[in-house]
Parts: sequence; C-alpha cells; structure tokens
Amino acid sequence: MRTIDLSPLYRSFIGSDRLASLADAASRNQHTYPPYNIELLGEDKYRISMAVAGFGADDVTIEAQENALTVTGKKPSDTSPTQDEKSSKEGKKYLHQGISSQSFERKFQLGDHVKVIGADLQHGLLHIDLERVVPEAKKPQKIEIGTKQEA
Repeated sequence: MRTIDLSPLYRSFIGSDRLASLADAASRNQHTYPPYNIELLGEDKYRISMAVAGFGADDVTIEAQENALTVTGKKPSDTSPTQDEKSSKEGKKYLHQGISSQSFERKFQLGDHVKVIGADLQHGLLHIDLERVVPEAKKPQKIEIGTKQEA
C-alpha cells in the first residue's frame, strides 16, 4: 500500500487546512468511487474533476450548502438488481464489466468563503469550478507607519 504525505501542500488547498486533512484521509481509503482530482487553477481558483463515465447531466446532482459540497449520481433505473439481472434487462451480456455505473454520493468540505462558480460534464468527466472570494472586511489591511486612524 502506498502512503502519500500531503502536509507540505496544505497551504495551497482551497484556503483551508481542514480540506487538505480530509483529502489526505480520503486518499488512504482504497474504496473511493468515483475517483476525483482537485486542481489548483490560480491563486484562489480550484477545480474538482470526477470520473463519472456512464452518467449523464440528468443523473448527477450537485448541491452546495454552507461549507459542504455534495455530488450525487443515480441512474433512473437503479434499483440495485444483481449483475445477471442487469445484463438480461439491458439485453447485454458482459464478459467483463469494468466500467461501474453504481450510484454514488461524494461529499467535500469546503474552506471558508469558497463558492461553487460552475459545473460542466464532458467526456465522462464532471468538472466543478470553485473560487475563494474573501470579503473586503476580512482581507488584511496595510497600515502606514506614522498615521493614526480615527475611530
């Protein structure tokens, strides 16, 4: 089993050590479906890419609430039949079926002030674009030496 230490990268993850810790813990879990990447696109821009082969835009739901992002995939006819029942219903007989079409729910914990700005599904990859937008009141202020601010 391969272990990767992500601690040097914590400062570049969506503005939060908490997200990096969760990504680190998730990388240790070998049963993660669907697989995903988290990319740093710019100083405060990020992208989550998920491999959702076999799922269409109508089969995937993306929900953002507070600091949580939930991606759910469900096939309309997904009643969890056995593999033999699936292949006979679809009129297909597989010799090997390696492309999974199982239902899934993947949750991501987002850092403070991270907002979902868009999502796109192309070529079996779901791309969710995120941006960290810090309000002006929370940004650091430069204070000039020798000046006094009035209250």
